Amino acid sequence: MGFISILDNKKVPQYEWGIPEFLIDLNLDQIINEIQDLSLMPVKKYYYYLPNGKECEDYRRAVYGDVKKPQVHQVLTEFVERLEKCKEALTAKTEVILLRQKEVWHMLEVAFYCKAFTKLYEGLSECALESEGLKALTELLREYTLSDEFLAMSQKAMELSSTLENFRVKLEYENEQVYIVEGTVEGTYEQFLKDTLGDNEVRMKSPFSKKAHLDDLEQAIIKKFSKDHSEYFKAVKGFYENYQVYQNDTLMRFGDEINFYLSFYTFQKKMELKGLSFVTPTARGDKAMSALGLYDLALALSGLSVNKEVVSNDFTMEEGERFFVLTGPNQGGKTTFARSLGQLVYFSKMGLDVPATAANVHSFSKLLCHFSVEESAETGRGKLMDELVRLKPMMHGEDNNAFVVINELFTTAANFDACIMGKKVLEHFIEKGCMGIYVTHLKELSTACEGVVSLRAMTDENKVQNFKILRHQADDSVCALNQVNKHRLTYEQLKERLG
Repeated sequence: MGFISILDNKKVPQYEWGIPEFLIDLNLDQIINEIQDLSLMPVKKYYYYLPNGKECEDYRRAVYGDVKKPQVHQVLTEFVERLEKCKEALTAKTEVILLRQKEVWHMLEVAFYCKAFTKLYEGLSECALESEGLKALTELLREYTLSDEFLAMSQKAMELSSTLENFRVKLEYENEQVYIVEGTVEGTYEQFLKDTLGDNEVRMKSPFSKKAHLDDLEQAIIKKFSKDHSEYFKAVKGFYENYQVYQNDTLMRFGDEINFYLSFYTFQKKMELKGLSFVTPTARGDKAMSALGLYDLALALSGLSVNKEVVSNDFTMEEGERFFVLTGPNQGGKTTFARSLGQLVYFSKMGLDVPATAANVHSFSKLLCHFSVEESAETGRGKLMDELVRLKPMMHGEDNNAFVVINELFTTAANFDACIMGKKVLEHFIEKGCMGIYVTHLKELSTACEGVVSLRAMTDENKVQNFKILRHQADDSVCALNQVNKHRLTYEQLKERLG
């Protein structure tokens, strides 16, 4: 099969324009905003589109592996910069009014386009590529850039643009009049300025600039050039008419989509320089899902400015284990750990490196999240009803094998009722073949059904949270002791205060 997209080997991705709710629940929107801030190109929409299936995830992961290679990364970065000149020329063409300007900018647009893809093919041909995506792209580039049609268009565009670059004009002022005189100069425009003006170099704008309205002098310059070089501008006009449609849609889409990988690589390198770890996950479904040094990337990102310590955790979900039920003291890192699991699944599913030191992540059909929110006065339903309304589409969805992150459900219900409802939620998702984590204050859910593993947010010897999450039997006393210490209500503290 030929090249289709660098983001999908089966079909052209259809991007979702709205931000998925789970991105906000997992604070992934904060990470994506940071990635966008570091990128010169608009990339957010690519992070809203999840690949459909393991094959696509593996396809992306291999592409990203190639993108991280220094030689490949340099070739792709230079390509994006060249293609941006093509897009800038297109913008200029749409802004100018004078037809002669439009014709010139269209010619430059095509010249930048041809150079961008010719250099891309030459560069990738010299790289040791391993991914199916970039290999297929290189083959498409070979067929396209070496075709008679492309070579003829490229040669003509380069000739016309080179001739334009060699035009020189001098303005002479005499007897209160300005005279337009063509200059004869060798070398580049930059060298001409340096030789003529020295340290007082002033860059003059081309009369074919992208200004929508030209003044009288600029129009006079264009008129003189058009008259003195009528054959040249006749050729530019013919080129403009003959190559109105010139772009390869698949390659232009690649020019946009490759920024997904480049933007994440830029972000990842910046975070690694700050001391954060990333790793390429394995994706073996026949091995236990696990991670070492897993951390909440959004929390780590927000803490960089104040040098806040990043707390990491390890986990393993063995064969037959389907859901973590996480209990423990308030402010003990439960929600943070749940978010880090969701982020792990998300970045792995996107085919990118994950925030950990080692990881094996299974492939999931979807990422489903339900985080507790404050009661809304707008709906008038109450918090419990709002939770049930949000939970319904998750449980009625047709997709099996999703990864589910649930944080503090049914907190306003009586414990007995909350336990019954919580158990039914766990049984439902486990029966559908899902995996996930359920953060709760209900210790009864840690043994609610088969496939559930009890995790607990731990405390140190002084009963103070250390934000470590370990396999451990749920224990209400941990929560109680935590609150006693937090509010200085131990026997010794009370005795001291009352004595």
